[in-house]
Amino acid sequence: MVPLAGCASTPEPVIGASVIQPATELGQSGYSYQRPTTYLLRPADRISVNVFREPDFTTDAVQIGVEGNVSLPMLGSIPAAGMTAKQFEQDVTRRLATIGLKSPMVSVNVAEYASHLVTVEGAVDTPGVYPFQPGARLSSAIALAKGPKRTAKVQQVAVFRESPEGIMVAKFDYQQVSQGTMLDPVLEPGDRVVMGTDGLSVFWEDLLKALPAFGVFAVAGLNN
Repeated sequence: MVPLAGCASTPEPVIGASVIQPATELGQSGYSYQRPTTYLLRPADRISVNVFREPDFTTDAVQIGVEGNVSLPMLGSIPAAGMTAKQFEQDVTRRLATIGLKSPMVSVNVAEYASHLVTVEGAVDTPGVYPFQPGARLSSAIALAKGPKRTAKVQQVAVFRESPEGIMVAKFDYQQVSQGTMLDPVLEPGDRVVMGTDGLSVFWEDLLKALPAFGVFAVAGLNN
């Protein structure tokens, strides 16, 4: 059986720049410490499209549909999801030039990252579903929920994440994350964070008995 995190002494934080590697024995291999350098537009995001000195072609906030398209004045429904804001800007510029607009100057910005939602459950003060900015970390999600309750088992935080192979789950020690001695992973849209409870303790014990090391597997549910 793999020992639970928190049973051993907490490592000392390292002063200065350092990279904390994922703990593979806790299922953290699929969770990254690196913030994304580019952002790809996603369904449900809201974007603003400004065409300089062309108010008829400008829109303040338009939502990308579930199919990945967005409807713009004079252009109709065009693809947006999967592009960076710069790529979409270039595409709109090209399309406007094609319909006869002379030397269009287009700027595109993300007005709302509506696709970025994280569910925070368990022993936190304010459980719920929260929007977050790209690049936010696990500690940010817990802060959005007003932090752990006094009775929380902070050494046992589960992060569930969808993947093409199934549901991934990894275990984190919030105390070590806060001290900078454990990976503070970057959140992905749809992540589910469960702060330690008695039910979660039983879940981890059963899981550790069943699996020599965590991997990708289907999770039927978790009793809080």
